[in-house]
Amino acid sequence: MADWTYQVIDPNGKEKKGNIVAETEAEAKNKLKLDGNMVISLTKATALTKEISFSFGGKVKPRDLSVFCRQFTSMINAGVTILDTLDMLADQTENKTMAKAIRGVHSEIQKGENLSDGLKKYPNVFPSIMVSMVAAGEASGKIDIAFERMAAHFEKSAKLNGLIKKAAMYPIIVVIVAIIVVIVMLVKVIPSYTDMFNDLGTELPGITKAVVAMSDFVMGYWYIIIAAIVIIVVAIKMYKKTDSGQVFFGTLARKLPIFGKLNIKTAASNYARTLSTLVYSGLPMIEALGITANTMNNYLYKSALEKAKEEVSKGVPLSEPITACGLFPPMVSHMTKIGEETGDLEGMLTRLADYYDEEVEMATQTVMAAIEPMIILVLAGIVGVLIAAVMAPMISMYSAMDSL
Repeated sequence: MADWTYQVIDPNGKEKKGNIVAETEAEAKNKLKLDGNMVISLTKATALTKEISFSFGGKVKPRDLSVFCRQFTSMINAGVTILDTLDMLADQTENKTMAKAIRGVHSEIQKGENLSDGLKKYPNVFPSIMVSMVAAGEASGKIDIAFERMAAHFEKSAKLNGLIKKAAMYPIIVVIVAIIVVIVMLVKVIPSYTDMFNDLGTELPGITKAVVAMSDFVMGYWYIIIAAIVIIVVAIKMYKKTDSGQVFFGTLARKLPIFGKLNIKTAASNYARTLSTLVYSGLPMIEALGITANTMNNYLYKSALEKAKEEVSKGVPLSEPITACGLFPPMVSHMTKIGEETGDLEGMLTRLADYYDEEVEMATQTVMAAIEPMIILVLAGIVGVLIAAVMAPMISMYSAMDSL
């Protein structure tokens, strides 16, 4: 299959540009003409065109998927056909990466594929949980309900991601500002006082010597510092891809002060929300656990759910491996067990997800409240040290003059 860049006049007389996937130029033209378009130009997309298309398209986020699902449900309930719905959504979607995928799904359906099969061919846009839900909706004849359920799921995911980013964004921004302030002080401010320090003719305080030495090092070996930072970042990224690295960072995420509890509650919410959605769709528990495992960002939780999948396939109740892994809060295993015993696992997991969504929100507020004064103290300490280094020689000089 190849990518083709096209320019057409649509049935409404508007000029449209975009990309389409097809094996040959003739097939690409036929696909465009089937939609009532008049083809103006059609060329094979180059590597540069693909790269530009990707870079400006943007990553597809849960919020984009929730909007897509909501709009899809509304149009289907209004009696619009799936093909027309996809055509309209492709034109309305602002995210170019997603719009391109929707057009690709549209083309697959025109060739006789099911909607779920079309979505499956774009795994970077439509996650496996969505493909499975749509397939279940097609089998039961309730595709609108499947999309409505997925819309709610992605809305919850988007809200959860937003809370976590909110908790992490503030300290990251402050740390960056602090680094910039320190660099400016060391590169611009301290050197301007160096000559004055030398003219004093007195022994400089230890704190001043240390800061001046640091300033000289940054000025003289800045390229070594940058190279060292790049090497460290690359080494960490490479280590994170190894099994031991994934275990280390997964454990670190759970043990981090302040953030640890937030990460644990986020994992519990993600597990409960995803699994309840899949169980609701009628998906077999083994398949549902496999998909849920793939949605977990933390390697420890992903491994635990994959092991739980193996245990369940042997006939072991889900609550047992969930309890044995020791990663989830006790309430998760208790609620899972109650759901199995009452035959209402989906309902219990939904209530569990709602509970931990609220817990994540409260934990985020707690993290923000705890981090803010800590950051202020750290910044005050850094700036205080730099100011002390500048002022200490002056104070010593004035003291010496007063004693004369």
